[in-house]
Amino acid sequence: MAAVTLGNGSQVISSDTVPFTLWCAARYLHDYQEALWTTVAGYGDRDTTCAIVGGIVNLSTDATSIPAEWRDAREPLFL
Repeated sequence: MAAVTLGNGSQVISSDTVPFTLWCAARYLHDYQEALWTTVAGYGDRDTTCAIVGGIVNLSTDATSIPAEWRDAREPLFL
């Protein structure tokens, strides 16, 4: 798995986090859900890696790429 070679964020340093997140985002650039499930499967610092991957993939798509159930389950945004 890529996390073994690239790192998974468990060392809490950028060189152990960024390569894996870029790999996950690039591999599933237009599939938000699969990008995050792949990131979670790498274990490590899941909240950080998923935040990075989710941000990158969302910039490449739009909010509708996030499953409706996930959007509905989040806390409300106050702008």
